[in-house]
Order: sequence, then C-alpha cells, then structure tokens
Amino acid sequence: MTSSVTAADAATLPHSVDPYIYDTVRWLERAVIGLNLCPFAKAVHVKGQIHYVVTLTTATQDVLDLLRVELAALANMPSEVRDTTLLVIPHCLQDFLDFNDFLGEAEEVLYALGLEGTLQVASFHPQFQFAGTDMDDVTNCTNRSPYPMLHLLREASIDRAVAVFPEAEAIFERNMEVLEEMGMAGWQSLDVGPHAGEVDKAAVNIAGGSNEPAQGTVL
Repeated sequence: MTSSVTAADAATLPHSVDPYIYDTVRWLERAVIGLNLCPFAKAVHVKGQIHYVVTLTTATQDVLDLLRVELAALANMPSEVRDTTLLVIPHCLQDFLDFNDFLGEAEEVLYALGLEGTLQVASFHPQFQFAGTDMDDVTNCTNRSPYPMLHLLREASIDRAVAVFPEAEAIFERNMEVLEEMGMAGWQSLDVGPHAGEVDKAAVNIAGGSNEPAQGTVL
C-alpha cells in the first residue's frame, strides 16, 4: 500500500496517517530537529525530500530485500525529489545486539549494488547503546528512535552539509552536552517513543510544513 499525505490531510484525516510514519515524524520533529541533533535534517524535512518506508515483516531477509530495492530507488532518483530514505522496521530486529550484527549484512547489500561511495546506510534503534555506557545513560538517546530503522543517505548530500558546517565533528560533542543537560526525565518529556495504535494523530505535520506531499510507503 502506498500513501501520500499533505499537511492539511494530516490535520483533517488523522486516521489516514500510518501510525509508524506518524511516530517517526514526531521523533524527527521533536528530537532530531527540535534539539538540533542533526543540523542538516530540517532542510530536507521542510522540502518534503524524506521518503518513509515501513515494513511489517518479522524476517531479516525481507528487510535485506527491501533495503536492496530502496537503495536502488534512491540512487536512481533526483535528490531534489528524494534526498534520503528512512526504512522503519517495527516488528523485526528489536534486540539491539541482533540489529547491530545485522548492519554488517546491510553494508554487504550496499557493496553488492556497487553503491559504496554513492550512498551510506546509517541506523537508529530504541535500545541504542554506545560502547562503554550504561543502558540508562541519557547520551544514548542521541541515536534512539521509536522503532529500529535504517537511514539511507547520499554521500554527495553529506559532503555538501559538511562544507556548510565544516566542524561537523563538534556536533557529536554538542549533542552529548545537550542530552546530559536535559537528563533522562527531559528526554522522556519529549514523548518520542512508539505510539502506534493511538487515535489522535492530528498534531503531526507529515509534510514537514511544505506544500509538497510527504512520501510514505507501507509494505
């Protein structure tokens, strides 16, 4: 099933918004953009250049097959139409250690397609944990998302972003400071966890404030 939702639709037809995409956009707006964890995220969000894909599979091979399709689609599409893709996997790879092991297989798919140097596969996970930290360390939240997800990025877009923000390595240090200052209670107050199944979805702006429809696919 494929669906495109405008900002107006999100306000007037909340039941038409896929709940997993809703949760992902809510997290993106409140945490990633709201806390400025990624200074480059707002522009592609506002322009409607983020493609959201949700797969309800529980099989890792299905995820790899879909990743292959989405990598090829992103590589063959103009960046002004689709700059990046978020592949959301709510029912698979829920254990972070399993997910972390899976990322090696995801990289192999990228290499097999000959897209190394063109695209990257980044990741977020609800249980993300930096090496050497405790599970409840708030700094882990910089990479935590409502559901396991793969982030497909263009190398060219990363290069342009770094050119605008040459001290990109300082972003990580700043993010650590922001999370430590707000604490776990502050992070939890953002309410960016999973909400799939709740009725009231009207507050989210799926189109990111633009007049263009958001791109959303549920498989």
